[in-house]
Amino acid sequence: MENREEDVRLGANKFEERQAIGTAAQTEDRDYKEPPPAPLFEPGELSSWSFYRAGIAEFIATFLFLYVTILTVMGYKKATSKCATVGIQGIAWAFGGMIFALVYCTAGISGGHINPAVTFGLFLARKLSLTRALFYMVMQCLGAICGAGVVKGFDRKLYQTAGGGANTISPGYTKGDGLGAEIIGTFVLVYTVFSATDAKRSARDSHVPILAPLPIGFAVFLVHLATIPVTGTGINPARSLGAAIIFNDKQAWDDHWVYWVGPFIGAALAALYHVVVIRAIPFKSR
Repeated sequence: MENREEDVRLGANKFEERQAIGTAAQTEDRDYKEPPPAPLFEPGELSSWSFYRAGIAEFIATFLFLYVTILTVMGYKKATSKCATVGIQGIAWAFGGMIFALVYCTAGISGGHINPAVTFGLFLARKLSLTRALFYMVMQCLGAICGAGVVKGFDRKLYQTAGGGANTISPGYTKGDGLGAEIIGTFVLVYTVFSATDAKRSARDSHVPILAPLPIGFAVFLVHLATIPVTGTGINPARSLGAAIIFNDKQAWDDHWVYWVGPFIGAALAALYHVVVIRAIPFKSR
């Protein structure tokens, strides 16, 4: 009789343990408190050194991003044989690897956006104020222009003959094709950013270690592999603007709107999906 009671007690304990494992996330979800949305305007930021420090970090990060990636593209274009250079895969690794490194370096200072589309998506999700979002975008674009300018300074002739790393729609594709590729590519990136930096997910899945810059950089790498043959891969309006201004070619400017409209639509869709579907914030009881 005592053995039977002991077996029942042990079985109940095991059931409780299994139940605890299965419902741990739900319990932590109840304990998690949603942070308040960022104010639309926050004038106090303008008098804070951390605000300007974050903007400078975005400028430097985007500068370095354009410098390394455009220089990699120039090396690819300069080679007489595809076997003598990094190829499209190497270009994709340069973009993804730099994003991984730069997000890691600047995440604690500015959030490591390095992309107006990412900033726009986070703004729509009320993760930062309009004041900060606009400041970030300006600094990102200035950094991109300077980065592309330095690359051009190394070899002006090569820069102009090799296309300057400027984004254009590849022959055989329409602007509509390019727009779709940019929308989907940016959606992948911004969706990854939301997932990798989600505070609720970190609280719920604290047993699963995650280094946020890694999936973000890997997403950039994969999107470049897929869309370099279509659009040269923008998914970053600052990157496209910097190269277009320094290269200053008619074809680059004719297609340039695609590299702003596409990423901003993709970022908006990713923000909407994260807030409404994944987090279901509008449907939560207040």
